Amino acid sequence: MSKLNDNAYNQTLSKDKPKLKLWTSMGLLLTYKCPAECAFCYYKCGPAKNGLISIPAAINAWQGLIAIAGKSAKIHITGGEPFLYWEHLAQLLEIAAKQKLGDVDMIETNGYWADNKSDIIEKLKFLDSHNVKKLKISYDPFHAEFIDYHKVKLLYETARQVLGTQRVLVRWQEYLEKDLSVKDLPENEKAALFANSLKNHPCRFTGRAAEKFAQVPANKEVEEIAKLTCQNAYLSAKGIHIDPYGNVFSGVCSGIIIGNINEKPLEEIWRDFNPTKREFLSVLCAKGPAGLLEKAIKDGYKKSRLYLGKCQLCTALRQFFFDNGKFRQIIGPKDCYV
Repeated sequence: MSKLNDNAYNQTLSKDKPKLKLWTSMGLLLTYKCPAECAFCYYKCGPAKNGLISIPAAINAWQGLIAIAGKSAKIHITGGEPFLYWEHLAQLLEIAAKQKLGDVDMIETNGYWADNKSDIIEKLKFLDSHNVKKLKISYDPFHAEFIDYHKVKLLYETARQVLGTQRVLVRWQEYLEKDLSVKDLPENEKAALFANSLKNHPCRFTGRAAEKFAQVPANKEVEEIAKLTCQNAYLSAKGIHIDPYGNVFSGVCSGIIIGNINEKPLEEIWRDFNPTKREFLSVLCAKGPAGLLEKAIKDGYKKSRLYLGKCQLCTALRQFFFDNGKFRQIIGPKDCYV
């Protein structure tokens, strides 16, 4: 298990300064491919996307997190939609079990595949016997636009029978009460439903969400956002996500690459990580995304008067920089921006 002072950034600080935390939680994005193309997706996943994390890369990342966090390490598997590649997922779980890497805290799915109860039971029993603690079903008005309600309901009810009620989670439970029939709604009613869902369950305005929700009134001027930095978000993030290409994202900051496990082991990425030494990240930590506005405007970015918040401004600026070939080592991969 690593110690805080093993990190290069922490070694530069006095005892009273906030330190970069140990990474204790890791989400493995098995793929960017997904049968849904939800309006709020932080990673812009969809049917046309690709990528599949290799088994060796996933295992190495898993071992790396254990090296960093020891017994506190928590793994969850997500996407995209991991059940699109069931055999690959099963192989990963089998190897992890043989190597005694510990439990998978959670696997996430939208339930698109759950149309046969016998098949559902078979897959759930496999997960149960391979150290998966919980199944999380993603269902809300955004998923309901693409995923059949009856499949989700069947998966939910069957999973509760096989795994037990405490091991089945739904995001969000209230939407399981009835078929929302989102696919059949006129666009104005669909937009109202989405807006109401965002009101009851606020999301981060990153990824596709930063572009899609014009119906949500922007209410923050740049001067207000300029007071907000990202230093605490990076230093206090105990979780990371690793995408199908090995890119490491800190916390929930999708599309900002802080390392790649195919180039350097995860424990070394944590050990060497110093946000003050990388141009883009150093500005985010010191001044927040508003600190990047001057450069963007000089390069042709058209500033809006209002934004939905710091994350939407950051996403808009990163999209502009990506489109113009800037900061390519940090702003990526392509899947998060097209």
